[in-house]
Amino acid sequence: MGKTEKNPTITVNDKEYEIEGMTDQQKTMINHITDLDRKISTTQFNLDQLGIGREAFVKMLATSLEEPAVEEAA
Repeated sequence: MGKTEKNPTITVNDKEYEIEGMTDQQKTMINHITDLDRKISTTQFNLDQLGIGREAFVKMLATSLEEPAVEEAA
C-alpha cells in the first residue's frame, strides 16, 4: 500500500489553509512568523536566565550585608 502524504497546513483565525496553494509572498510571511516565534522563544529564555541570575546576585548581596564586617589587618 502507498503512503498517503498530507499537505502541510497553517491555521489562521481558526481557518486551515494549505501552504502549497499559497503565493510566494504568503509563504515568506509564514517564514517570518516562524522565525519571529523562534526569536521570541529564545528571548524569553534569555530573560528568564537574566532574571534568575539577578535574583541570585541580590540574595548574595543581601547575605553579605548581613554578615558581620571583618576588618582587614593593616
